[in-house]
Amino acid sequence: MTTTDTTWDTAQVARMSGVTSRTLRHYDATGLLSPAWTGSDGRRHYGREELLRLQHILTLRELGTSLDRIGQIVDADDPTTTVALLRDHLGALTAERDRYARLASTVARTIDSLERGRPMTDDQLFDGFAHKKYEPEARERWGDDAVDRSNAKWEALGKDGQQRHLDTHREVVEALGAAIRVGFAPDSPEVQEIVAKHYAWVSLFWTPTLETYKGLTQMYVDDERFRRNYDEVAPGAAELLRDAADVWADRNL
Repeated sequence: MTTTDTTWDTAQVARMSGVTSRTLRHYDATGLLSPAWTGSDGRRHYGREELLRLQHILTLRELGTSLDRIGQIVDADDPTTTVALLRDHLGALTAERDRYARLASTVARTIDSLERGRPMTDDQLFDGFAHKKYEPEARERWGDDAVDRSNAKWEALGKDGQQRHLDTHREVVEALGAAIRVGFAPDSPEVQEIVAKHYAWVSLFWTPTLETYKGLTQMYVDDERFRRNYDEVAPGAAELLRDAADVWADRNL
């Protein structure tokens, strides 16, 4: 049983919360979380109020909030505001929990389908996936209008059209892998045909110029998340697409 007078030192708080002692020291240095008091030996001690603040900080961290923004939120010295913010955080966490539960169910159904030969619908295959995971990044990179138009076109495709679009991209990736294994050069007719298909696939939502298409395929190489999608079929597939896109764009855009 704890009381309002109970305090915990840095090591105890670190064990309870999973936050390192170094992080707690950093939070203290930046004013994000100061201890209730510091002993003559330099050890920091935290009370119930500080633990509640730390919980709030960690909740916001889990939701991807920046430290600067976290400081603004937790410094709101108004219990009503704090409770309202925590309710919002609870809603976001509950939604994420539910999504992970759906993902777990999807994986379980897939295992059952593979082991027992039970068919799955398209909706079941992709239930729980965060299709808009990278939307904030896309909005920052290309602007709200471009992303809004792209989202509208995606929704307009319907389930069948969306699946065909996903299938087309998979065909492009597999074709690049095959080209790597065979040893086709970027400017070969076979690889140029793959690039043409990829450009058409991209253009369903956004029509790149020569510069932006080259920039897009360069990003596939520079960004590990995208490169992994292409290189999973054969190492070097992302670079082949970029090099081939340079040739194709100079010829056709």
